[in-house]
Amino acid sequence: MGVLLIIALVAVMGMVVFAVVRGLHAFATMDHNDVDENGVPRGLARQNQMMFARVKWQAIAVALVAIIVIGGAFAK
Repeated sequence: MGVLLIIALVAVMGMVVFAVVRGLHAFATMDHNDVDENGVPRGLARQNQMMFARVKWQAIAVALVAIIVIGGAFAK
């Protein structure tokens, strides 16, 4: 069970890195003239989406770490 949690944690940490890289890419390629129907730049909307995705994956990673630590404490 512990090995499965570690593998899941590594996968989730990879998703955090992926969200950070996509957010940075959206920041680097943002064009202020490319706006949606509300007048918000599409790059800014993508940055916000990636920020929320990063926070979500980080919360899942923290929960997995807590489960691993608590599981390790009860295994002794």
